[in-house]
Amino acid sequence: MENLQLWEFRFIDFVDVFLVAILLYYIYKLVKGTVAINIFIGILIIYFAWRLTDYLQMQMLYSIFDGFMKVGIIALIVVFQPEIRKFLLLVGSTNIGGKKGIFKNFKFLKNDDQTSTDVDAIITACNKMGATNTGALIVIERNNNLDFLTNTGDEMNILVSQPIIESIFFKNSPLHDGAIIIDKNVVKATRVILPVNNEKNIPERFGLRHRAAIGITEKTDALAIAVSEETGQISYIKNGEFVMFKDTDDLVKKIKEDLN
Repeated sequence: MENLQLWEFRFIDFVDVFLVAILLYYIYKLVKGTVAINIFIGILIIYFAWRLTDYLQMQMLYSIFDGFMKVGIIALIVVFQPEIRKFLLLVGSTNIGGKKGIFKNFKFLKNDDQTSTDVDAIITACNKMGATNTGALIVIERNNNLDFLTNTGDEMNILVSQPIIESIFFKNSPLHDGAIIIDKNVVKATRVILPVNNEKNIPERFGLRHRAAIGITEKTDALAIAVSEETGQISYIKNGEFVMFKDTDDLVKKIKEDLN
């Protein structure tokens, strides 16, 4: 009988398991490297404590945990609002038949001819711009499709290189205002207007350029690099937070890890 039940595993069951795996993969990508993973672990601990107190008939503790679990869905929506937003944006911007196909995030399904982003050229350009106090804002696309932002600027199709980036942000260049969006190793748009974060308290030395970097990385999973026009300092922003780095080599390493 057990062997018969084993052979009753249907094709639709395989599809079910595969889709759950995709869902879990996307959730992992969204919470990886954020405080959300610690919150998720905390929720699991509370859940097991709820089940344990019920089993041991500890009525007072059980009533406390039970009250929390009854409003758990609402609490999850409030706590994980940024991650839920990113997930819905990721699903909504997925084009199964195109370059942004749903399978592009799985390494074993990627084509070998995909061009990786030239992070070294980008950071070298940022260092040179910082030395001359040339402001810049660079957004690197990851899983979330940023095509909804390209129409706020000028669509481009330019291969990334150090001279190209420097020329775009040159103070007398007509393209230097706003941000540029890089997808793989191509500048896909310049003069892009990004959503600005006005809620988070950041030091006064950071202006609209850094607030825009925080805003786009909060709402999507993109990475942002900002060069201050006042100090020439390079800032790296991910998940709405500034990422600390020791030096240029460390910054390049962190960006490459985040892109992979």
